[in-house]
This record gives sequence, structure tokens and C-alpha cells, in this order.
Amino acid sequence: MLSDFHLHSQFSGDSVANPEDIINNAISKGMKHICFTDHLDIDYPEDDCDFDLDTDSYYSYILSLKNKYKDKIDIMTGMETGLQPHIASELDNRIKKHDFDFIIGSSHIVNGMDPYYKKFFEDRSNYDAYMEYFISIKDCLKSCKNFDVYGHIDYVIRYTPYKDQPFSYNDFSDIIDEILKYLIYNGKGIELNTGGYAAGLNCPNPCPDIIRRYKELGGEIITVGSDAHKAENIGGYFEKAELVLKECGFDYYTIFKKRKPLFVKLDIK
Repeated sequence: MLSDFHLHSQFSGDSVANPEDIINNAISKGMKHICFTDHLDIDYPEDDCDFDLDTDSYYSYILSLKNKYKDKIDIMTGMETGLQPHIASELDNRIKKHDFDFIIGSSHIVNGMDPYYKKFFEDRSNYDAYMEYFISIKDCLKSCKNFDVYGHIDYVIRYTPYKDQPFSYNDFSDIIDEILKYLIYNGKGIELNTGGYAAGLNCPNPCPDIIRRYKELGGEIITVGSDAHKAENIGGYFEKAELVLKECGFDYYTIFKKRKPLFVKLDIK
């Protein structure tokens, strides 16, 4: 697998990675395509990270790198947008300012809180925390339309303090199926995000049961990304990602150019 479509650099508030270090590491690993998807999280509630991306300078700089390295690797421009219903129109305006190749829509904020922080899980059970997260995705889908794939749909499970209580798709199948059906009907994809492995889970985000269900329901568009915030982590756990895709019924993965999906055949038996 030679395409990483979820990468963060120094333009994201939670990364200091030099974009050229990322590119050179990708080249050294034999990758053919990468897409920078730095964070745009408008109205982020915590003050330890600034996720209000300067899209003008970011887009211009990534385009310059695309041209500089065009003979060595195909570089795409993208963003990971943090979806919240009340910022839908502002997100749409910021995205439309530039001719991005790819937009990830992700839920990082649930009713004013990021599950990355332990306080999200205080005074509620694991089930209630997860359900609140999935309900928030449904709420976002009602108003946030300008994205290509939904990022790490079960992001919330990365940070639970209840590690002894494994996540089960079956416990949330009704609401997850609603989300997946909506995405499929509206031509949106999902991603296989190997950051779950990096976070200490024994699976990607989303878990294989959700990926398999997406395929069973007719879903076709699935990108693969490492969610790397350091140059050395690009393409992390991609060998596992290939196996998961095959086990879930996929013979290909997806890349995007000019917001259009292109399908790349997996080359494993």
C-alpha cells in the first residue's frame, strides 16, 4: 500500500513535523501518493492547541512542495475538518476558498468536549460516552456536507479510561448503521485509520466490524491514513491495514484528486 491520506505537519496545532521531512520519508518508503490533511478545528474548546488553520499560507506552501517534488512523489492538498453543526457554513466557506484534493470530516468535539481529554468520560459509563459520540456524528451529518470521507468514525474508543471494556459494534449497531447508510447514500466514504494501532488498540479506527459493515451495506470509498503527527510515523501499520481491507471484502483502497475518488487495487494475495 503506497498512499497515505491522513498526515499532519507543523500546520496542525498538535504537530511540529516539517512537511519536507514527511515527504522525504514517504519517498524513502517507496510511496506513490501522500495527502497533507492538517487540522482545521474552528471553535476548538481547549486552549492548549490552536487548530484554526491558516488555509491561505498552508495551501500555497503545500502546492509549492507538490511542484518541487513532482518527479518523485504525487502530493495532494487536503484538510481534516473538525465538524460541528454551528460552524458548518464557516467550514464550507473556508474549504471553497481553495481547490483542495481531499477533505476529511471528523468528529473531535462532542457537546463542547474532546474525548481526547479524560473529563469527557467523567460521570458517565463507557456505553453512554460512546453513544453520545455517535449521536454527535448524526447531528453533524445534518448540517456538515462538504467532506469526502468521515474520519476515524470510532475515534472516541482511542481515549476511553475503561480499557478493560472492549468496544463492540453490536452494542451500537443501529446508530452506526444509520451513519454508514447516510454516508453511502450521499456518496461519502470512510477511512481506515491506522492511528488506532499507534494509540495502543489492537485494531484500526474504525474497528474491522464497522469497516466490514460499511462494505456489506454497499460502501465502496475507503481511504487509508496513518494519522501521523511525526514524519517517521508515515505509513505506520499499513501491512495490517491491507490485511484488514482484504478480510472486510475490499480488493482496493481509494485516493482522491480534485475531490474525485480513484480506486487503487490491492496487490496482496
